[in-house]
Amino acid sequence: MATYLIRHTPRLSGEVEVSTAKNAVLPILAAGLLTEDPLIIKDVPRITDVDMLLQILRDCGAEVVRSGSDVSVCALQTQSPNHEENIRKLRASILILGPILARSGSACVGLPGGCAIGQRPIDLHVKGLQALGAQVHPIGGKMQLSGRLTGTRIYLDLPSVGATENLMMAATLAEGKTTLENAAKEPEIVDLANCLNQMGAKITGAGTGTVTIIGVERLHGTVYHPIPDRVEAGTLLCAAAITEGSILVRGACAEHLRSLLFKLTETGVGIKETQVGIRITGSAVSPFELRTLAYPGFPTDMQAPMTVVALKCHGTSMLHETVFENRFMHVGELARLGAHIRVENNVALVEGGHVLRGGVMRSTDLRAGASMMLAGMIAQGESILQDPAGHIERGYQNLPEKLRLIGADIERIEDYPS
Repeated sequence: MATYLIRHTPRLSGEVEVSTAKNAVLPILAAGLLTEDPLIIKDVPRITDVDMLLQILRDCGAEVVRSGSDVSVCALQTQSPNHEENIRKLRASILILGPILARSGSACVGLPGGCAIGQRPIDLHVKGLQALGAQVHPIGGKMQLSGRLTGTRIYLDLPSVGATENLMMAATLAEGKTTLENAAKEPEIVDLANCLNQMGAKITGAGTGTVTIIGVERLHGTVYHPIPDRVEAGTLLCAAAITEGSILVRGACAEHLRSLLFKLTETGVGIKETQVGIRITGSAVSPFELRTLAYPGFPTDMQAPMTVVALKCHGTSMLHETVFENRFMHVGELARLGAHIRVENNVALVEGGHVLRGGVMRSTDLRAGASMMLAGMIAQGESILQDPAGHIERGYQNLPEKLRLIGADIERIEDYPS
Protein backbone atom coordinates (compact mmCIF):
# COMPACT_ATOMS: atom_id res chain seq x y z
CA MET A 1 0.00 0.00 0.00
CA ALA A 2 1.45 3.34 -1.05
CA THR A 3 1.16 5.90 1.75
CA TYR A 4 2.53 9.42 1.74
CA LEU A 5 3.36 11.74 4.63
CA ILE A 6 2.95 15.34 3.46
CA ARG A 7 3.98 18.42 5.43
CA HIS A 8 3.08 22.04 4.84
CA THR A 9 5.06 23.60 1.98
CA PRO A 10 5.24 27.41 2.04
CA ARG A 11 6.92 27.84 -1.34
CA LEU A 12 8.21 25.89 -4.32
CA SER A 13 11.18 27.04 -6.38
CA GLY A 14 13.64 25.69 -8.92
CA GLU A 15 13.38 23.56 -12.05
CA VAL A 16 11.73 20.22 -12.76
CA GLU A 17 11.63 18.09 -15.91
CA VAL A 18 8.32 16.79 -17.24
CA SER A 19 8.08 13.12 -18.22
CA THR A 20 6.96 11.68 -21.54
CA ALA A 21 3.16 11.53 -21.79
CA LYS A 22 1.51 8.39 -20.44
CA ASN A 23 -1.51 8.95 -22.66
CA ALA A 24 0.72 9.18 -25.73
CA VAL A 25 2.99 6.27 -24.86
CA LEU A 26 0.21 3.71 -24.28
CA PRO A 27 -1.34 3.82 -27.79
CA ILE A 28 2.09 4.05 -29.40
CA LEU A 29 3.13 0.90 -27.54
CA ALA A 30 -0.02 -0.81 -28.82
CA ALA A 31 0.94 0.28 -32.34
CA GLY A 32 3.93 -2.05 -32.06
CA LEU A 33 1.49 -4.91 -32.73
CA LEU A 34 0.88 -3.56 -36.25
CA THR A 35 4.31 -4.55 -37.59
CA GLU A 36 6.71 -7.46 -37.40
CA ASP A 37 9.62 -5.01 -37.18
CA PRO A 38 10.89 -3.52 -33.90
CA LEU A 39 9.23 -0.30 -32.77
CA ILE A 40 11.52 1.57 -30.39
CA ILE A 41 9.93 4.20 -28.13
CA LYS A 42 12.22 6.66 -26.38
CA ASP A 43 11.93 7.88 -22.77
CA VAL A 44 9.05 5.63 -21.76
CA PRO A 45 7.93 6.57 -18.22
CA ARG A 46 8.31 3.99 -15.46
CA ILE A 47 4.72 3.88 -14.25
CA THR A 48 2.48 0.94 -13.48
CA ASP A 49 0.07 1.57 -16.39
CA VAL A 50 2.99 1.20 -18.79
CA ASP A 51 4.32 -1.88 -17.00
CA MET A 52 0.88 -3.47 -17.19
CA LEU A 53 0.53 -2.79 -20.91
CA LEU A 54 4.00 -4.22 -21.55
CA GLN A 55 2.88 -7.45 -19.86
CA ILE A 56 -0.24 -7.47 -22.04
CA LEU A 57 1.86 -6.98 -25.20
CA ARG A 58 4.04 -9.94 -24.21
CA ASP A 59 0.86 -11.96 -23.74
CA CYS A 60 -0.06 -10.94 -27.30
CA GLY A 61 3.11 -12.55 -28.65
CA ALA A 62 5.38 -9.50 -28.77
CA GLU A 63 8.97 -9.45 -27.57
CA VAL A 64 9.24 -6.46 -25.26
CA VAL A 65 12.61 -5.20 -24.04
CA ARG A 66 13.38 -2.26 -21.76
CA SER A 67 16.82 -0.70 -22.23
CA GLY A 68 17.28 2.19 -19.86
CA SER A 69 14.37 4.52 -20.49
CA ASP A 70 13.64 3.09 -23.96
CA VAL A 71 11.30 0.22 -24.87
CA SER A 72 11.43 -2.01 -27.93
CA VAL A 73 8.31 -3.87 -29.09
CA CYS A 74 8.76 -6.56 -31.75
CA ALA A 75 5.68 -8.58 -32.71
CA LEU A 76 6.72 -11.18 -35.30
CA GLN A 77 3.28 -12.67 -34.79
CA THR A 78 0.23 -11.56 -32.81
CA GLN A 79 -2.35 -13.40 -30.79
CA SER A 80 -5.20 -12.54 -28.48
CA PRO A 81 -4.09 -12.26 -24.84
CA ASN A 82 -4.70 -15.27 -22.59
CA HIS A 83 -4.50 -13.58 -19.20
CA GLU A 84 -7.39 -11.28 -18.36
CA GLU A 85 -6.20 -9.91 -15.01
CA ASN A 86 -4.22 -6.99 -16.47
CA ILE A 87 -6.89 -6.36 -19.11
CA ARG A 88 -9.45 -5.83 -16.34
CA LYS A 89 -7.15 -3.39 -14.54
CA LEU A 90 -6.10 -1.19 -17.46
CA ARG A 91 -8.51 0.90 -19.51
CA ALA A 92 -5.92 1.38 -22.27
CA SER A 93 -5.81 -2.39 -22.84
CA ILE A 94 -8.68 -1.95 -25.31
CA LEU A 95 -6.13 -0.33 -27.65
CA ILE A 96 -4.71 -3.75 -28.57
CA LEU A 97 -8.02 -4.73 -30.18
CA GLY A 98 -7.70 -2.76 -33.43
CA PRO A 99 -4.04 -3.65 -34.10
CA ILE A 100 -4.50 -7.40 -33.46
CA LEU A 101 -7.64 -7.54 -35.60
CA ALA A 102 -6.05 -5.60 -38.46
CA ARG A 103 -2.88 -7.65 -38.35
CA SER A 104 -4.25 -11.17 -37.92
CA GLY A 105 -7.93 -10.96 -38.91
CA SER A 106 -9.15 -12.12 -35.50
CA ALA A 107 -9.06 -10.76 -31.94
CA CYS A 108 -10.62 -11.77 -28.63
CA VAL A 109 -10.19 -9.29 -25.78
CA GLY A 110 -11.76 -9.01 -22.32
CA LEU A 111 -13.53 -5.88 -21.19
CA PRO A 112 -11.07 -3.31 -19.78
CA GLY A 113 -11.00 -1.60 -16.38
CA GLY A 114 -9.28 1.51 -15.00
CA CYS A 115 -10.23 4.39 -12.72
CA ALA A 116 -13.82 4.45 -11.45
CA ILE A 117 -14.48 8.00 -12.64
CA GLY A 118 -17.58 7.24 -14.69
CA GLN A 119 -18.88 5.26 -17.60
CA ARG A 120 -16.38 4.82 -20.42
CA PRO A 121 -18.08 2.31 -22.71
CA ILE A 122 -16.23 0.60 -25.54
CA ASP A 123 -19.22 0.62 -27.88
CA LEU A 124 -17.64 3.31 -30.08
CA HIS A 125 -14.59 1.06 -30.59
CA VAL A 126 -16.73 -1.95 -31.47
CA LYS A 127 -19.18 -0.07 -33.72
CA GLY A 128 -16.28 1.47 -35.63
CA LEU A 129 -14.58 -1.90 -36.16
CA GLN A 130 -17.89 -3.35 -37.29
CA ALA A 131 -18.15 -0.55 -39.84
CA LEU A 132 -14.71 -1.57 -41.08
CA GLY A 133 -16.05 -5.08 -41.67
CA ALA A 134 -15.46 -6.94 -38.41
CA GLN A 135 -17.92 -9.57 -37.22
CA VAL A 136 -18.55 -9.27 -33.47
CA HIS A 137 -19.43 -12.15 -31.12
CA PRO A 138 -19.69 -11.44 -27.35
CA ILE A 139 -18.37 -14.44 -25.39
CA GLY A 140 -18.80 -14.33 -21.61
CA GLY A 141 -17.25 -10.99 -20.75
CA LYS A 142 -15.06 -10.96 -23.85
CA MET A 143 -15.41 -9.54 -27.35
CA GLN A 144 -14.54 -11.83 -30.27
CA LEU A 145 -14.00 -9.95 -33.53
CA SER A 146 -12.99 -11.36 -36.89
CA GLY A 147 -12.90 -10.41 -40.54
CA ARG A 148 -10.97 -8.61 -43.25
CA LEU A 149 -11.09 -4.86 -42.69
CA THR A 150 -12.10 -2.53 -45.51
CA GLY A 151 -11.98 1.26 -45.43
CA THR A 152 -15.20 3.19 -44.91
CA ARG A 153 -16.60 6.41 -43.46
CA ILE A 154 -17.17 6.32 -39.69
CA TYR A 155 -18.94 8.92 -37.59
CA LEU A 156 -18.15 8.84 -33.85
CA ASP A 157 -21.11 9.74 -31.66
CA LEU A 158 -18.61 11.30 -29.25
CA PRO A 159 -15.05 12.49 -29.96
CA SER A 160 -13.60 9.59 -27.96
CA VAL A 161 -9.81 9.62 -27.69
CA GLY A 162 -9.51 5.85 -27.28
CA ALA A 163 -11.91 5.04 -30.11
CA THR A 164 -10.18 7.50 -32.45
CA GLU A 165 -6.81 5.88 -31.65
CA ASN A 166 -8.08 2.30 -31.98
CA LEU A 167 -9.86 2.89 -35.28
CA MET A 168 -6.97 4.92 -36.67
CA MET A 169 -4.56 2.04 -35.96
CA ALA A 170 -6.93 -0.59 -37.38
CA ALA A 171 -7.51 1.45 -40.53
CA THR A 172 -3.78 1.69 -41.33
CA LEU A 173 -3.88 -1.94 -42.52
CA ALA A 174 -7.44 -1.92 -43.88
CA GLU A 175 -8.02 -2.06 -47.60
CA GLY A 176 -8.85 1.34 -49.09
CA LYS A 177 -9.72 4.69 -47.53
CA THR A 178 -11.16 5.28 -44.06
CA THR A 179 -12.54 8.61 -42.86
CA LEU A 180 -13.15 9.24 -39.16
CA GLU A 181 -15.61 12.06 -38.53
CA ASN A 182 -16.09 13.79 -35.17
CA ALA A 183 -12.66 12.43 -34.25
CA ALA A 184 -10.89 13.45 -31.05
CA LYS A 185 -8.37 16.27 -31.48
CA GLU A 186 -6.04 15.75 -28.49
CA PRO A 187 -2.27 16.15 -28.92
CA GLU A 188 -1.91 12.44 -28.19
CA ILE A 189 -3.95 11.70 -31.34
CA VAL A 190 -1.54 13.78 -33.40
CA ASP A 191 1.41 12.06 -31.75
CA LEU A 192 0.08 8.59 -32.55
CA ALA A 193 -0.58 9.61 -36.16
CA ASN A 194 2.96 11.00 -36.46
CA CYS A 195 4.38 7.71 -35.17
CA LEU A 196 2.19 5.63 -37.50
CA ASN A 197 3.15 7.79 -40.48
CA GLN A 198 6.80 7.33 -39.55
CA MET A 199 6.06 3.58 -39.68
CA GLY A 200 4.71 3.90 -43.22
CA ALA A 201 1.03 4.71 -42.64
CA LYS A 202 -0.84 7.34 -44.67
CA ILE A 203 -2.80 9.47 -42.22
CA THR A 204 -3.89 13.08 -42.67
CA GLY A 205 -6.06 15.39 -40.60
CA ALA A 206 -5.00 14.21 -37.14
CA GLY A 207 -5.76 16.96 -34.65
CA THR A 208 -8.89 17.99 -36.55
CA GLY A 209 -12.41 16.58 -36.46
CA THR A 210 -11.86 14.60 -39.68
CA VAL A 211 -9.04 12.07 -39.98
CA THR A 212 -8.33 10.26 -43.24
CA ILE A 213 -6.40 6.98 -43.40
CA ILE A 214 -5.32 5.27 -46.62
CA GLY A 215 -4.63 1.62 -45.85
CA VAL A 216 -1.25 0.11 -46.67
CA GLU A 217 -0.16 -3.53 -46.99
CA ARG A 218 2.33 -3.39 -44.12
CA LEU A 219 3.98 -1.06 -41.66
CA HIS A 220 7.65 -1.07 -40.70
CA GLY A 221 9.53 -0.33 -37.51
CA THR A 222 10.89 3.02 -36.42
CA VAL A 223 12.36 4.93 -33.49
CA TYR A 224 9.97 7.44 -31.96
CA HIS A 225 10.03 9.96 -29.11
CA PRO A 226 6.51 10.78 -27.79
CA ILE A 227 5.36 14.19 -26.58
CA PRO A 228 5.75 15.49 -23.00
CA ASP A 229 3.01 14.79 -20.47
CA ARG A 230 0.69 17.79 -20.41
CA VAL A 231 -1.22 16.53 -17.35
CA GLU A 232 1.93 16.06 -15.30
CA ALA A 233 3.13 19.49 -16.40
CA GLY A 234 -0.23 20.98 -15.45
CA THR A 235 -0.15 19.30 -12.04
CA LEU A 236 3.30 20.78 -11.34
CA LEU A 237 2.11 24.23 -12.45
CA CYS A 238 -0.88 23.96 -10.10
CA ALA A 239 1.49 22.99 -7.26
CA ALA A 240 3.44 26.19 -7.83
CA ALA A 241 0.26 28.28 -8.03
CA ILE A 242 -0.91 27.17 -4.57
CA THR A 243 2.45 27.75 -2.87
CA GLU A 244 3.42 31.16 -4.25
CA GLY A 245 6.06 29.30 -6.16
CA SER A 246 8.54 30.21 -8.83
CA ILE A 247 9.39 27.16 -10.92
CA LEU A 248 10.38 26.22 -14.45
CA VAL A 249 8.69 23.10 -15.82
CA ARG A 250 11.25 21.99 -18.38
CA GLY A 251 9.92 20.31 -21.50
CA ALA A 252 6.32 21.43 -20.98
CA CYS A 253 4.59 22.37 -24.23
CA ALA A 254 2.51 25.52 -23.84
CA GLU A 255 0.49 24.79 -26.98
CA HIS A 256 -0.85 21.62 -25.38
CA LEU A 257 -1.78 23.48 -22.18
CA ARG A 258 -3.39 26.62 -23.54
CA SER A 259 -6.74 26.32 -21.71
CA LEU A 260 -5.03 25.60 -18.38
CA LEU A 261 -2.57 28.47 -18.79
CA PHE A 262 -5.44 30.89 -19.44
CA LYS A 263 -7.20 29.75 -16.24
CA LEU A 264 -4.05 29.96 -14.14
CA THR A 265 -3.43 33.47 -15.46
CA GLU A 266 -6.99 34.39 -14.39
CA THR A 267 -6.10 33.44 -10.82
CA GLY A 268 -3.28 36.00 -10.78
CA VAL A 269 -0.14 33.91 -11.32
CA GLY A 270 2.47 34.89 -13.87
CA ILE A 271 3.06 32.55 -16.83
CA LYS A 272 6.07 32.85 -19.13
CA GLU A 273 6.55 30.57 -22.10
CA THR A 274 10.21 29.90 -22.91
CA GLN A 275 12.11 27.76 -25.40
CA VAL A 276 12.85 25.18 -22.71
CA GLY A 277 9.49 25.07 -20.93
CA ILE A 278 7.00 27.09 -18.88
CA ARG A 279 7.86 29.32 -15.94
CA ILE A 280 5.22 30.15 -13.34
CA THR A 281 5.51 32.71 -10.54
CA GLY A 282 3.20 34.06 -7.87
CA SER A 283 0.17 32.72 -6.07
CA ALA A 284 -3.43 32.02 -7.10
CA VAL A 285 -5.70 34.63 -5.49
CA SER A 286 -8.66 35.32 -7.81
CA PRO A 287 -11.60 32.87 -8.12
CA PHE A 288 -12.51 31.48 -11.51
CA GLU A 289 -15.00 29.42 -13.47
CA LEU A 290 -14.18 26.49 -15.74
CA ARG A 291 -16.01 23.83 -17.71
CA THR A 292 -14.29 20.59 -18.72
CA LEU A 293 -14.60 19.79 -22.41
CA ALA A 294 -12.96 17.71 -25.11
CA TYR A 295 -9.69 19.16 -26.39
CA PRO A 296 -8.97 22.02 -27.01
CA GLY A 297 -11.35 22.73 -24.12
CA PHE A 298 -10.30 22.49 -20.50
CA PRO A 299 -9.08 18.93 -19.79
CA THR A 300 -11.06 16.81 -17.34
CA ASP A 301 -7.75 15.40 -16.03
CA MET A 302 -6.88 18.87 -14.68
CA GLN A 303 -10.20 19.47 -12.92
CA ALA A 304 -9.12 17.91 -9.60
CA PRO A 305 -5.79 19.82 -9.33
CA MET A 306 -7.61 23.04 -10.20
CA THR A 307 -10.08 22.34 -7.39
CA VAL A 308 -7.11 22.64 -5.02
CA VAL A 309 -6.04 25.87 -6.75
CA ALA A 310 -9.57 27.18 -6.11
CA LEU A 311 -9.10 26.49 -2.38
CA LYS A 312 -6.29 29.07 -2.35
CA CYS A 313 -8.30 31.77 -4.14
CA HIS A 314 -10.26 34.44 -2.23
CA GLY A 315 -13.90 33.87 -3.09
CA THR A 316 -16.04 31.21 -4.74
CA SER A 317 -14.91 29.33 -7.84
CA MET A 318 -17.17 27.16 -9.98
CA LEU A 319 -15.94 23.99 -11.71
CA HIS A 320 -18.38 22.29 -14.09
CA GLU A 321 -17.51 18.68 -15.00
CA THR A 322 -19.08 17.64 -18.32
CA VAL A 323 -16.89 14.70 -19.38
CA PHE A 324 -17.25 12.12 -16.58
CA GLU A 325 -20.23 11.93 -14.23
CA ASN A 326 -18.28 10.63 -11.22
CA ARG A 327 -15.21 12.81 -11.14
CA PHE A 328 -15.73 14.72 -7.90
CA MET A 329 -14.75 11.86 -5.58
CA HIS A 330 -11.82 13.92 -4.31
CA VAL A 331 -14.20 16.49 -2.82
CA GLY A 332 -15.13 14.34 0.18
CA GLU A 333 -11.47 13.63 0.88
CA LEU A 334 -10.49 17.31 0.66
CA ALA A 335 -13.26 18.05 3.17
CA ARG A 336 -11.24 16.02 5.70
CA LEU A 337 -8.71 18.86 5.62
CA GLY A 338 -11.39 21.51 6.07
CA ALA A 339 -12.12 22.34 2.43
CA HIS A 340 -15.43 24.15 1.81
CA ILE A 341 -16.81 22.57 -1.38
CA ARG A 342 -20.39 21.89 -2.40
CA VAL A 343 -21.27 19.72 -5.40
CA GLU A 344 -24.58 20.15 -7.20
CA ASN A 345 -25.42 18.52 -10.54
CA ASN A 346 -21.78 17.98 -11.60
CA VAL A 347 -20.84 21.52 -10.55
CA ALA A 348 -18.41 22.07 -7.67
CA LEU A 349 -18.69 25.38 -5.82
CA VAL A 350 -15.39 25.95 -4.03
CA GLU A 351 -15.14 28.55 -1.28
CA GLY A 352 -11.50 29.52 -1.18
CA GLY A 353 -9.49 31.29 1.47
CA HIS A 354 -10.20 28.92 4.38
CA VAL A 355 -7.28 27.42 6.30
CA LEU A 356 -6.74 23.72 5.64
CA ARG A 357 -5.44 21.51 8.42
CA GLY A 358 -3.63 18.21 8.10
CA GLY A 359 -5.64 15.02 8.10
CA VAL A 360 -5.91 11.55 6.58
CA MET A 361 -7.07 11.18 2.97
CA ARG A 362 -7.56 8.21 0.68
CA SER A 363 -6.84 8.37 -3.05
CA THR A 364 -9.93 7.55 -5.12
CA ASP A 365 -8.44 7.70 -8.62
CA LEU A 366 -5.34 8.80 -10.47
CA ARG A 367 -5.88 12.56 -10.83
CA ALA A 368 -7.78 12.82 -7.55
CA GLY A 369 -4.79 11.30 -5.76
CA ALA A 370 -2.45 13.91 -7.23
CA SER A 371 -4.83 16.68 -6.15
CA MET A 372 -4.87 15.35 -2.58
CA MET A 373 -1.08 15.37 -2.56
CA LEU A 374 -1.20 19.05 -3.54
CA ALA A 375 -3.82 19.79 -0.87
CA GLY A 376 -1.57 18.25 1.76
CA MET A 377 1.16 20.69 0.74
CA ILE A 378 -0.98 23.71 1.65
CA ALA A 379 -2.58 22.25 4.79
CA GLN A 380 -1.16 23.26 8.16
CA GLY A 381 0.73 20.47 9.91
CA GLU A 382 1.00 16.94 8.56
CA SER A 383 -1.29 15.01 6.23
CA ILE A 384 -1.44 11.32 5.40
CA LEU A 385 -2.43 10.25 1.90
CA GLN A 386 -3.29 6.58 1.56
CA ASP A 387 -3.20 5.12 -1.94
CA PRO A 388 -3.85 1.38 -1.53
CA ALA A 389 -4.58 0.86 -5.22
CA GLY A 390 -1.43 2.72 -6.31
CA HIS A 391 -3.41 5.23 -8.38
CA ILE A 392 -0.74 7.94 -8.35
CA GLU A 393 2.05 5.61 -9.48
CA ARG A 394 -0.19 4.42 -12.33
CA GLY A 395 0.13 7.72 -14.14
CA TYR A 396 2.88 9.88 -12.64
CA GLN A 397 6.56 9.01 -12.82
CA ASN A 398 8.13 9.95 -9.49
CA LEU A 399 5.66 12.75 -8.69
CA PRO A 400 6.64 12.97 -4.97
CA GLU A 401 10.33 13.04 -5.92
CA LYS A 402 9.75 15.80 -8.48
CA LEU A 403 7.82 17.87 -5.96
CA ARG A 404 10.58 17.32 -3.37
CA LEU A 405 13.13 18.51 -5.92
CA ILE A 406 11.47 21.93 -5.96
CA GLY A 407 10.87 22.19 -2.23
CA ALA A 408 7.93 20.02 -1.16
CA ASP A 409 8.13 17.93 2.02
CA ILE A 410 6.66 14.58 0.95
CA GLU A 411 7.73 11.16 2.17
CA ARG A 412 6.58 7.73 1.01
CA ILE A 413 6.05 5.60 4.11
CA GLU A 414 5.14 1.94 4.44
CA ASP A 415 4.19 1.40 8.08
CA TYR A 416 1.15 3.65 8.46
CA PRO A 417 -1.96 1.54 9.22
CA SER A 418 -4.60 1.35 6.50
